Amino acid sequence: MWFPYLMIALLFVTSVILTLLILLHRGKGGGLSSMFGGGVSSSLSGSSVAERNLDLFTVLVGIVWFACIVGLGLWLKLAQNGAS
Repeated sequence: MWFPYLMIALLFVTSVILTLLILLHRGKGGGLSSMFGGGVSSSLSGSSVAERNLDLFTVLVGIVWFACIVGLGLWLKLAQNGAS
């Protein structure tokens, strides 16, 4: 009975954190923003340690977020099969 509540709470927390982490990323240019004159040339040769850590944290939180969605889906499927 506690599993879906834990997954929903974890999904909510990781959704907020993932949104904030994505907003912290620096734009790379070449996207829609550069079409409208907002693109700033940046060097793509290397990234700083902070950017690499931000990328790593974003990927890790994304994996946890995805696992929460899969876990909730599997729980829902098992709960529906058990009820019928």
